[in-house]
Parts: sequence; structure tokens; C-alpha cells
Amino acid sequence: MQRRTFIKQIGAGAAATWLLPDIPSLTSRKKRPVILLVSSWQTFNIGDIAHTPGVLAIFEQLLPDAKVILWPHDVGNGVKEILARRFPGMPVVQSEDEVKAAIAESDVLVHGSGPSLVGRRNIARWIETTDKPFGVYGITFPGKYVARNVPLTASETDTALLNRASFLFFRDSVSLDFARTHGISCPVMEFGPDGAFACDLHNDDAATSFMKEHGLEEGRFMCCIPRYRYTEEWLAKGKNRPYVQEHVDINNRMKDHDNAPLREAITAVVRKTGMKILLCPEDETQVALGKTLILDHLPADVKAHVVWRDHYWLTDEAVSTYKRSAGLFGLEMHSPIICIGQGVPAVVCRFYEQSTKGFMWRDIGLGDWLFDMDIPEETAGVALTVLSIAENPPAAKEKALKAQAFVKQRQRETINILKQFL
Repeated sequence: MQRRTFIKQIGAGAAATWLLPDIPSLTSRKKRPVILLVSSWQTFNIGDIAHTPGVLAIFEQLLPDAKVILWPHDVGNGVKEILARRFPGMPVVQSEDEVKAAIAESDVLVHGSGPSLVGRRNIARWIETTDKPFGVYGITFPGKYVARNVPLTASETDTALLNRASFLFFRDSVSLDFARTHGISCPVMEFGPDGAFACDLHNDDAATSFMKEHGLEEGRFMCCIPRYRYTEEWLAKGKNRPYVQEHVDINNRMKDHDNAPLREAITAVVRKTGMKILLCPEDETQVALGKTLILDHLPADVKAHVVWRDHYWLTDEAVSTYKRSAGLFGLEMHSPIICIGQGVPAVVCRFYEQSTKGFMWRDIGLGDWLFDMDIPEETAGVALTVLSIAENPPAAKEKALKAQAFVKQRQRETINILKQFL
């Protein structure tokens, strides 16, 4: 669906809410409103980490009078400390007694952005405990595809839960269409960008130190993220996921098909602009891939201008690095989201196994920076597009800022709807 058509469609269905005047400040109410945010799904992926501070930053800016309580799935690996530095004093509930008290205190539950209805158990408990409203803020639905020959379906559990919601915001138009045509009848269903767009964590000292060590000059390098079709999560520390031979076989079969266009783009940028390239990971398992899928295959003259980050990082350092780059490209989704949130150009290369989340690039006006790796005609254009960003940074920056402005406008509109339930 093209963005112009999409905007018309959501406009027709959402005109009443878009045209509502801003609700008066919540400080005029007797009780300070309280939001219980269910989020923080995992920490081995900087994108999953970014969901939470992104949504919290939106609430901080647009609902300054509200108290927010975080009910996380996982805030280990230093993430709890990062959140505490950015949002000091925010309650994080994890024990049974803390959760009970938070549910009793809160006026509304908000399921944060994610790959699907990850917090279904939290929502079920909310429904069992209280009749207060709840909603979802920026998910893909129903989530990842099971297999190419298996039709996409929503579970009865998820359908029943979402039909009890007061509002549903889907982060891509394909998910919104799916919900509308597959039994979801929530009264408010609209496009709501992934909360990670608003992530503003930073660790400037770590970023600038790494850049200095590796000769990366601000505005004179681009970032690249390779990946496999299936994340080999059994390699991630603490995940305890089973080894899946079928996924390994598909990864090995498709790795050159998917990553060769990235190598071609790197070669073009280095040889024609002299810019450097930073190979970096979005999750722990991708650190090694920067070398095995990209660096080891590059010509010697190109390799000399490529920096391989040989260890994982957290979202704060990644944000500080991305915003100093000339742009990012690769096979991941949330690093591009983080970049556009900072006004930095970003190219998304998607494939079938990643679900429909990549289509949000069309929804925010970046359709020509989105490439489907399952369509040969599109993969051929990756290198030229990345090179065009490197050769004309001001034009690319203007395009990124335009998409950023659209996202911010939708954030304001979605929060204006949420205010009605406080």
C-alpha cells in the first residue's frame, strides 16, 4: 500500500479522533493519572531495548502530568540502570506484591511496541483483575510468519484479548489491515508508529571514544547491519533457545543472496566517496556476522575503510553513534527506526521471514528506502540508493527529517486519543 493511499484510508477511519481538540492539562484533575506500561521484552537486541525508552519519552513529552509505572519482561544486562538514568524515579515493578499494587493504582494499561502481542499474559491478568481500560501502542500483528506455506492467522487468545481493548495502534499498515479483516473489532484501530522512533538514550562518551579509536569522523561514515534470515537465538547469552537445524539450513542458503547487496553498497560508497563503513550489530548474534558475511568478502582496498565492531553494545551507545553517522543500511528494522528518530537517513532491507514490520517505511514516506530482498528487481537497487545518500547527505537528511516529522505528528495524535482514557 502506498503512503498516500494509506494516509487517506486511516484518515477516513480516524477523522473523528484526529480532529478532537487537545484535551486540557491532566493537572486539572483530582488525581494524577497513572499509566502501567508493559514493555521491555528482551535485552540481547538493542531494538527491543529501544521500545521502552521510546514510549516513555513520548509519555514524558506529551503526557507530562502522568505517572508511568513500568511492568517489564526483562531489564537485565544493564538495561534497568540505563532506564533509571534517563527516567529517574520511575517505578519498575517485578515482584508479585509490586505488580498487584501497580494494577490497583493504575488508570490504564498500555502494551508497548513489539513484534506481536508479546504481553498477552499481562493483559489477561489486567482483565481478570480490573475493568479499567487498556490498549496497545505500536505492534505488528499477528507477528512473524510461521512458514511460507502456512497462512498468517491470529490466535483465538489474541483476538479475544484485543477485542476487549479500548484502543489499538499498529505499527505498520499491513498489520492494521489484517486486524480489520480478521475479526478484530476494537472501536479505535489506527496506525501508530513504533515507540522506538522516540528513543533518545545516549552515551556520547562511549560513542566518541570508539569513533576516535577507529578513525570514524562525524558525518563521514555509514553504518551497516548484516543478518541471517533467522536469528540464531541459541547463541545469545541467557536466551536458552533450542537449536533449529531448519533455520540454519535456510540461513546458509540465503546468506549470500541477502548480504551480497550490502557488500556491493559498501564497495560503491568506499570507492566513490571515501567514506568509511562501520559494521555493527542490532543483536548479540550479529557481531560475528559483520566479519563472516561482510568483511571477509570485501576487496582489500575496500576492507581498509571498513571498521568491524567486534563486541555487542547497548542502545544508548548505538544511538550516539548513529546520530553522528551519514546514514545506515542493512537487514534490520530497529536501528533504522532509531536513526529516523534522530533525523538520520536509513535504508531498510526486509524479507518474508521478518513479518510485515518493514512496510512501516512506506507508511512514513520512505518507500524508496525500503527493499524487499525476495524481489530481484528491488535488491538490485540497494547499492545505488545507499550511494545516493552518501553522495548527497543534505538531500538525504531532508528526506529523513520529513519522515521524522510525520512520525511525531502521529505520536501527538495517538497520545491525544490515549488521554481520553485517563
